[in-house]
Amino acid sequence: MHEDIQALNEKIKKESQFIKDITNEIEKVIVGQKNMVERLLIALLSDGHLLLEGVPGLAKTLAISTLSTIIKTKFQRIQFTPDLLPADLVGTLIYNQQEACFTTKKGPIFSNLILADEINRAPAKVQSALLECMQERQVTIGENTFKMDEPFMVLATQNPIEQHGTYPLPEAQVDRFMLKVVIGYPNKEEEKKIMELHSPINPPVASPCIDPEAILKARKVVREVYVDEKIENYILDIIFATRYPEKYGLEEIKDLVSYGASPRASLYMKTTSCAHAFLMGRGYVTPEDVRAMAMDVLRHRVIVSYEAEAEEVSSEDIIRRILGKIEVP
Repeated sequence: MHEDIQALNEKIKKESQFIKDITNEIEKVIVGQKNMVERLLIALLSDGHLLLEGVPGLAKTLAISTLSTIIKTKFQRIQFTPDLLPADLVGTLIYNQQEACFTTKKGPIFSNLILADEINRAPAKVQSALLECMQERQVTIGENTFKMDEPFMVLATQNPIEQHGTYPLPEAQVDRFMLKVVIGYPNKEEEKKIMELHSPINPPVASPCIDPEAILKARKVVREVYVDEKIENYILDIIFATRYPEKYGLEEIKDLVSYGASPRASLYMKTTSCAHAFLMGRGYVTPEDVRAMAMDVLRHRVIVSYEAEAEEVSSEDIIRRILGKIEVP
């Protein structure tokens, strides 16, 4: 078994070399925001969708469009607005008078990387149309169903400070996002570098360095990353502690949690931990990989109670308490 792990380790080290090339190209354009870039790559390798939360101007759109350039995929930015219709997203049937028949006009969702900008501004009908694309990887227009191209990934952004004219996302949809990443301001040195780098005369540009087939191949390799039974039990303990905190010596947070994490959390925690190990060039998952991914996998799945809101306790505070309590294998 030890020899198998060693061989797998060598294979992962070799197969994950392209990550450095992607990171180097992104760093030509994006200053700082290493956590966001890393989570973008993890979601891409894990075949999952990503929800980004941050104030405007933090390079969310730039990071995603740059990534699409680097991996030579199609990119579409869709601005979500209160008057957006499902047809504006997925397409519609148009009547052709000359041929006396309906033809399908595909919408902007038919791309590889989709940026759903300010996703919480669109009403429920649009969200339900997007949900089919995210979950089933297909779109139904009239009587025809079309499969999405691979890789297919939805990266949604929402603004945490502006609630006027927004619709809270349904919990079922939020749960479809593999990760929710909260991004903050750059520090002073990073912001100075941004000012110097992004001049209007000669803006930085990333170069393509990998094709989509290499991403699909890397996903298969990520699935080979070894996860020990102790690590799987550690993941389960964390997830179950969000549902039944009193069984894990966390009675003080029992009344602060309305709903714990869903079974998707267990699956996504394992998958993203494997992807994190792959980024680190390792063929096996460690507790550090699990802890690194726990916050982004769980922050939108742990629903706090009114008592928690009254005491100003967030889902992140609860996750930190759980991680501090559960014994690391």
